[in-house]
Amino acid sequence: MNAADAARIGTGCAYILMPIVFIFAFAAHPGLRHPRVLGPEELIDRARGRRILHTSHGLVTLNTALMVVVAVHLGSVVRAQGADWAALVGTLLAVIGSLALAADKGALCLTMSALDGLSDAEFVAARPALSAIFAKKGWLWLLWGILLIPVGFAILAVAAIVVGGVPTWVAVLLLVGVLLIGFPDGAEIINLGASVTMAAGLVPYGVMLLS
Repeated sequence: MNAADAARIGTGCAYILMPIVFIFAFAAHPGLRHPRVLGPEELIDRARGRRILHTSHGLVTLNTALMVVVAVHLGSVVRAQGADWAALVGTLLAVIGSLALAADKGALCLTMSALDGLSDAEFVAARPALSAIFAKKGWLWLLWGILLIPVGFAILAVAAIVVGGVPTWVAVLLLVGVLLIGFPDGAEIINLGASVTMAAGLVPYGVMLLS
């Protein structure tokens, strides 16, 4: 196997695994049948002692690497079709947003898993600090960079629809998925549906890359 084949196989696997991880992650959230926007305090309570939820957040943290692979590959595809600026801007925003997502899961979610061993009294004592973290105080405002994910991938998807490079149906499903996947915490049923939509396009395309 040469380097080109290895890159193609790795990219194909990224297209397949990335949306599947999101499906698992959103399906692991409690309260799927009762969507509502949750505030910082409610997010803290929901994450307390949720091992499966912590596992899903850990997988999403790792999944950001696959998101970068998909963004870079899709950017190279549309650039090869002449959409240079869309490729540059879309890839840049998608990559920055993916890095912000990794930071978000590390700061807000994986932190909660470290506190599962605390007693109730110790957890209550730590709550003011957690409240400041979940309210994104200080430099944690940078975590809002996750909003660049749907913007960046949407630019790449629209460019792919306009100039080609990937099947149109793949780009359309990606566009619909990324525009819906950013719903606020507490409405994960919508994020789950968006992940399934995205998977319907990206997984077959990844299989195509492997063949």
